[in-house]
Amino acid sequence: MTEEQGFLCQAIELARANIDQGGRPFGAIVVRDGEVIAIGVNEIHTTNDPTAHAEMSAIRAASRKLGMPDLGGCAVYASGHPCPMCMAAMRLSGVNKVAYAYSNEDGASFGLSTAAIYEDLAKPFAEQSMAISYQPIRPEGKPDLYHQWSRSRAGKR
Repeated sequence: MTEEQGFLCQAIELARANIDQGGRPFGAIVVRDGEVIAIGVNEIHTTNDPTAHAEMSAIRAASRKLGMPDLGGCAVYASGHPCPMCMAAMRLSGVNKVAYAYSNEDGASFGLSTAAIYEDLAKPFAEQSMAISYQPIRPEGKPDLYHQWSRSRAGKR
């Protein structure tokens, strides 16, 4: 068994343990330099937080452990195909590699596929199922929001 397969097996075992706790079959681990630095399971059933996916939980734990939001040099191993939210979070945090053991196709007959969300997100905003609009509001008498942020950071560099 390769090291990568071993990490995927660990993610699957986390998912199995989560099933035993009444949760969904999802587990994830964050690895850096061959060492597991964080784990996570899907916690929606205990938190009622729709963002409490295994990958999100593992990313949050890894960021806390490392003391920074940059997870460059890290890999995420997940039991199931990461949803678009989790994939975006991994990209935003700088994760360099993602591997998963169960595909959207594997989960489709169990209601565990996010393929439809990926398909919807690939459409132009006007064609997506959620109403999305850009409304460039700039309150009068207030500094531009992004300029204000940029100026606030100028002294911190």
